[in-house]
Amino acid sequence: MKKRFSIWFGVLFVIYTLLIGWYLFFGANTELPNVYKGTSADPATFMNARQLELSHEFSRIKSLIYFVSIPLEWGIYLFVLYFGLSRVFRNWSKGISRFSFVQIAIYVILLMCINLILTFPLDYINYQVSQAYEISTQSFSSWMKDLFISFWVSNLFMILTVFVIYFFMNRKPKKWWLYAWLLSVPFTVFMMFIQPVVIDPLYNDFYRLEDKQLEEKILSMASRADIPAERVFEVDMSEKTNALNAYVTGIGSNLRIVLWDTTLNTLEDDEILFVMAHEMGHFVMHHLYFNLFASIFLSLIGLYIGAKLLKWAVARYGEKWGVSGINDIASLPVLLLIFSLLSFLVGPIENAVSRSAENDSDVYAIEMTEDPEAAIGAFQELTINGLSEVNPPGLVKFFRYGHPTMLERIHLLESYMPKEKEKMKAPSN
Repeated sequence: MKKRFSIWFGVLFVIYTLLIGWYLFFGANTELPNVYKGTSADPATFMNARQLELSHEFSRIKSLIYFVSIPLEWGIYLFVLYFGLSRVFRNWSKGISRFSFVQIAIYVILLMCINLILTFPLDYINYQVSQAYEISTQSFSSWMKDLFISFWVSNLFMILTVFVIYFFMNRKPKKWWLYAWLLSVPFTVFMMFIQPVVIDPLYNDFYRLEDKQLEEKILSMASRADIPAERVFEVDMSEKTNALNAYVTGIGSNLRIVLWDTTLNTLEDDEILFVMAHEMGHFVMHHLYFNLFASIFLSLIGLYIGAKLLKWAVARYGEKWGVSGINDIASLPVLLLIFSLLSFLVGPIENAVSRSAENDSDVYAIEMTEDPEAAIGAFQELTINGLSEVNPPGLVKFFRYGHPTMLERIHLLESYMPKEKEKMKAPSN
């Protein structure tokens, strides 16, 4: 069984990787339609030949890494099950402590260590690619520091989550998914509240924007949008990346407007104001809360389907895997595999909804700033600094893009006409 699994997974993984690689580098048609050539959306009008070549290479390599990482994650969970490691981890944890929380903590840490070890080569390649194309400016030691912070933060939340799930599995075996979901709702809201002030500062230093004139402009724009912000934060990202970004995050008193210092160092003030107006659009149109409610709803559906599939999988394969029942902690890789599969399947739908929200925020931003030239300039700089592909392959957009493509975004701005001008041009009755 182990040998057959290894051979079949290895063969299928190699074939899959070759097919994805062929599609990304040779099969996908990403030629710019004639209607866009020579416009502001045409990368040849704002990128030189070398930048065009690099953006093509970098985007394709990053997409290949993404598509390879998905079945790799699934393979790790299956590897742990088929080779009996899940059973071994469970027995070790029980031998060390008789307390269920400690047992779960030990099991989760062991499982996540296996995951870290087996995914590290791909993570390192990803880091090296960003370094080679001068997107990442982060030193290896800093990158490793972030990796281990993520590891332990993820472990903490994973341990708490798994403990709650298996607590209800033992006490409410038929409805555990519902009770776990009910408890997850306030936790999700709490996490959204503390993210800006507890989690984010673990990775970067945040401080008040030093450019007071720009801060005044941003806060004035926030006031017009009825956003209760009293300060703008700057985050030191230039030590890690050359990419640009800005965002509005958090809820309630922990709401934060944040600008990467790379954005401040690269864009003009009017371009920054458009970017911030876009982020404010998310707040004004309640996208943050929609994402929160959508996450809560999808977690309910995911837990329900996950419970059904877990019961079926353990009943059929549990004996081979050494899993005695759904409430056996050794079943955790099965549950994680199911959640990963469901997340992959629902991902394109989430991306489509996100792209629509991003488009609405672009419209909101251009209507607020009424400066299409600055908006186009901002997107062009974002493309250059991030080596983004203006017109990516369809499969990449479908699975990876939560934003419209730069082709779509710049074309929208280029064709924008303020409502006032439309009214002036409209024929009188």
